Amino acid sequence: MSQYKSDLLRLLDERGYIHQVTDPAGLDALAAKEIVPGYIGFDPTAPSLHVGSLVQIMLLRRLQQAGHKPIVVMGGGTGKIGDPSFKDEARKLMTGEIIAENVASIRRIFARLLKFGDGPTDAIMVDNAEWLDQLEYIPFLREVGQHFSVNRMLSFDSVKMRLDREQSLSFLEFNYMILQAYDFRELSQRYECRLQMGGSDQWGNIVNGIELTRRMDAREVYGVTTPLLTTADGSKMGKTAAGAVWLNDDALPAYDFWQYWRNTDDRDVGRFLRLFTDLPLPEIHRLEALDGAEINQAKIVLANEVTRLIRGDEAARAAEATAAQTFAGGGLGENLPVLEVPAEGIRLGAACTAIGFTASNGEAKRKIAEGAVKIDDEAMSDPGQLIQLAPGQELKLSVGKKRHGILRAS
Repeated sequence: MSQYKSDLLRLLDERGYIHQVTDPAGLDALAAKEIVPGYIGFDPTAPSLHVGSLVQIMLLRRLQQAGHKPIVVMGGGTGKIGDPSFKDEARKLMTGEIIAENVASIRRIFARLLKFGDGPTDAIMVDNAEWLDQLEYIPFLREVGQHFSVNRMLSFDSVKMRLDREQSLSFLEFNYMILQAYDFRELSQRYECRLQMGGSDQWGNIVNGIELTRRMDAREVYGVTTPLLTTADGSKMGKTAAGAVWLNDDALPAYDFWQYWRNTDDRDVGRFLRLFTDLPLPEIHRLEALDGAEINQAKIVLANEVTRLIRGDEAARAAEATAAQTFAGGGLGENLPVLEVPAEGIRLGAACTAIGFTASNGEAKRKIAEGAVKIDDEAMSDPGQLIQLAPGQELKLSVGKKRHGILRAS
């Protein structure tokens, strides 16, 4: 039984989103009596967000489902700096043109998961470049900078980690936490925003924004963070040997996206169903209780539900059909990833990497040595083997039991 009275915090609590809340009683009381506009910021460092950002996007969806107003903040301004939190080195600086292109590309995923409009609980999307690009340095220092203690900023884990390792932290990056704090205050003024949410690594930045808003405007605002999301084996969410699991359909084929969820560790199935699907909790309890081979049915439900949310019904149906055909029938499913093989051919090891099944030719050699690489279900032993195809010919390339693709004559 949840300890909270408001639909918002009860929903977040029951589905496993809550790690820390700055003032649980205060936020619970506010959310129980009025619509709470809340925001999460996303820095547009690439044309697509990946699965590592999905828990935050779903958090905005839960906010709206509980009757409140999501504010999606695109970091067109802060993206020009890059969040240094828990990073080993500075991000590569992006031009304004690249940032604008990335923002436009990222917008599409939010349109699938949130209802946008002019209503009291409709989502809005804003770009913090609107106000950050207009700031004048000296007035900003005088008005905002006086509220920040460098001693305290140096005490945050995200900063201490870089300094303890004697890794450079530029003055540019050091300013990021001030600008993010200023975002919260600006959103409070412009949109009556009362809540900032984010991952556990954002706790210090969120607290800064709350304190700045309180000092400058004498206004109570709140913060919620989600737990650090790792898989049961300890690896970071949204990363595979072949790279990031991108949300946009032009960045990763739907089958690969579906297969990522189908390959979920047994121990993660229930947690991921709560976080990443809209299935009711009693159904999730039933699915996560399945044992032995039956848990695979729960994984298929997970893959279908997440793919349906992010890529659409048709993509989910096609991916499941491809998987069934590939695994059960031994055939070539229509939506498997395809590598076009040039007339001069391609070496087996290079093919494994080019199709995205291995991160490097070195890893491909190891997989081949382990007997994990097959052509048309026959194990291969030579990474240097030249694959040449006749016009119209296709072969199935498999790496392990779960990664399958098509080699096709170009």
